[in-house]
Amino acid sequence: NCFNTSSVESVIEEIISFNSSCAIVIKSTVPVGFTKKIRKKYSLKNIFFSPEFLREGKALKDNLYPSRMIVGESSDLAKKFSSMLIQGALLSEAEITTLCTDSTEAEAIKLFSNTYLALRVSYFNELDTFCQSKGLNSKQIIDGVSLDPRVGDHYNNPSFGYGGYCLPKDTKQLLANYSNIPNKIISAIVESNETRKDYIADTIIKRKPKIVGIHRLVMKEGSENFRDSAILGVMSKIKGSGIKVIIYEPFLHETNYLNSEVINNLEEFKAKSDIIMANRMSDELEDVKTKIYTRDLYNNN
Repeated sequence: NCFNTSSVESVIEEIISFNSSCAIVIKSTVPVGFTKKIRKKYSLKNIFFSPEFLREGKALKDNLYPSRMIVGESSDLAKKFSSMLIQGALLSEAEITTLCTDSTEAEAIKLFSNTYLALRVSYFNELDTFCQSKGLNSKQIIDGVSLDPRVGDHYNNPSFGYGGYCLPKDTKQLLANYSNIPNKIISAIVESNETRKDYIADTIIKRKPKIVGIHRLVMKEGSENFRDSAILGVMSKIKGSGIKVIIYEPFLHETNYLNSEVINNLEEFKAKSDIIMANRMSDELEDVKTKIYTRDLYNNN
């Protein structure tokens, strides 16, 4: 539940072995207070933290059209660095909101931002769990809730849980930073994601299929990443009940992944699967809709 920052520290040590006075900007997500600790440990003055806010599958677009820039320093050096980021963007300086803070506050901004996104995912997932359990129409209820402009109709599509590069590790890191600090919401966000994955797995297990097909390990359209994908936890529980799991994932070139058969012939995969789990619906599954289990209500990420 805490980041291993050894790789970041090793790079910092390598940099200062060449030039101890150069500016160092940390962009890797780190625990709250890390930069301050490093500044003291290595007697560095020109080191600060500046987080990235890049969506999975849209990293280039988010660099060229940044929603905001956070720089954990208020010095002339920090202003020079932020001007370099603006030069690399396709927006004008007037179109980009830039906030200069201390590095510790910038570290907290990154973790709290991602944890809020995880909270939003968990909220709509728990709403969907309620609707499935009560036989209600999830989409109608989400549409109604989203009409409130304070809620909005974005980032509200149910899923098998949050996963990927940032949300699982950042929520757990923030929770670790809360050690000895009263909290209920932060710990609940982490727990909620595990509860959702358990619920999805139990729903499939109750149908007693012989073979469950997993259509894509990547959780988002346009992504090539399935690190800490929510479907991996769901798969583990389904296999633990004795049900065979097969995988369709074009980014996998091996024939076996996590002790599950990989079938990258789509038609063979469809034919062998009794139920096909798809975190996000795809046009290539239209001909086997009766086999599909998905919670994708809006056909978006």
